[in-house]
Amino acid sequence: MAKETTIQLTGYEMLEKRVNKSGNSGRVYVPVEWIGKKVKIVLVEQ
Repeated sequence: MAKETTIQLTGYEMLEKRVNKSGNSGRVYVPVEWIGKKVKIVLVEQ
């Protein structure tokens, strides 16, 4: 697995959520207002 690194982001809103299983991948639900917007997902634990 990748080593831990510090990441600095500038944005408008932040959520902290758990990834849910969805078929053979994972899914994170975000507010409907975010549809069509660019987001970044950061893995914070291994």
